Amino acid sequence: MKMVVAVIRPEKLECVKKALEEKGIVGMTVTEVKGRGEQKGIKLQFRSREIEVDMLQKTKIEIVASDEEVEEIIDTIMNSARTGKYGDGRIFVLPVEKSVKIRTGETI
Repeated sequence: MKMVVAVIRPEKLECVKKALEEKGIVGMTVTEVKGRGEQKGIKLQFRSREIEVDMLQKTKIEIVASDEEVEEIIDTIMNSARTGKYGDGRIFVLPVEKSVKIRTGETI
């Protein structure tokens, strides 16, 4: 089992969810986060003053899946979240040692 963690633009969440759902992947955890990377923030105009914002709003999606599903999940997220500009995000894949359903105690 693996955990796929994707950090994407907030406005792309609905596109990503829909694309994953079409592939039969519905279970996920979504968190609003702040971060920065190569984009290094943005500059905004506010009351005729320039303000530098270096921690940008992002959305983190976490999906636990079988090893066989991981590449399809990565491709789906990349294709549905990509704008081609800095700040599109990043995907991480982590090993998952154990999963236990709280309701039933079932272990995977």
